[in-house]
Amino acid sequence: MTLKETLAERIIILDGAMGTMIQGFNLTEKDFRGERFAHSAVDLRGNNDLLNITRPDCIRQIHQAYIDAGADIITANTFSSNRISQKEYFCEEVAAEMAREGARIAREVADHSDRQVWVCGTMGPTSKTLSLSPDMNRPDYRAVTFDEMADAYEEQARSLIEGGVDVLMLETCFDALNAKAALYAIQKINDERGKVFPVMISATINDRSGRTLTGQTLEAFYTSVSHYPMLSFGLNCSFGVKDLGEFIRQLASELPVRISIHPNAGLPNEMGEYDETAESMSPQIGEFIDEGLVNIVGGCCGTTDEFIARYVPLAKGKTPHQPMEKSKT
Repeated sequence: MTLKETLAERIIILDGAMGTMIQGFNLTEKDFRGERFAHSAVDLRGNNDLLNITRPDCIRQIHQAYIDAGADIITANTFSSNRISQKEYFCEEVAAEMAREGARIAREVADHSDRQVWVCGTMGPTSKTLSLSPDMNRPDYRAVTFDEMADAYEEQARSLIEGGVDVLMLETCFDALNAKAALYAIQKINDERGKVFPVMISATINDRSGRTLTGQTLEAFYTSVSHYPMLSFGLNCSFGVKDLGEFIRQLASELPVRISIHPNAGLPNEMGEYDETAESMSPQIGEFIDEGLVNIVGGCCGTTDEFIARYVPLAKGKTPHQPMEKSKT
């Protein structure tokens, strides 16, 4: 069965955080550099996507841990595998390779599973915004143009598809214009292929008013990207699952689309750590499942395979969210 067909029948389990799991390896600057990037002029530690090239063994282990926990979808380690985000590391020229290798590694692990596991190519919002100026004294200034962003996304999307992903996910979207640039790029690929590639869109809100960083409401954000026949729309990152509850209920009651949620393990504390545990978060995820609000559940920052393992039995046999019909007016 395809992912779309399966979503109509049951709740799908997405994996958890990649960065949190990478931290568990206690990797050094040498691990990130490897031999190939040993002479880099800047520090590379923290450029997690580079590990697709220098420490693919770690990324394989993370994917396998999530599959063993019961994830139906594993996300490639490609959140920042685009030229714009990689510019600060002087790694623009290997951005496409990072994306392709990230997809290939995930595909390889998924294909060795004894059950159906889909591979998602995650595409982050980049390190720039098209809607806001980084210079308060020049409100008309933008650090990057729409075309430049679309080109970066097109290169990333092509590489992910070449690497074998089943679905793309625009993740942690805080600027609808950034997301529109990505969809514009993906549509170019669709036109060449003669078919629509599945896309999940997951926004992140900036405060408890439910608005994105650029000031849009979730309804306005959805409207901005609803021209694309998305596989799902939802929320990730932001706050913990409790504070996202009212917004998920709002989306489920108002939008004609499947709903996803993969929240952080709460807000980071003063030490930058996450206080929510798998034990404390799973009942809250269970409430969304029991209410029939979601189609896809997983985890973002601070979550691990332990969280995902607790979500699996909560979703088993439960009815997925049934999207409202689109208005004919």
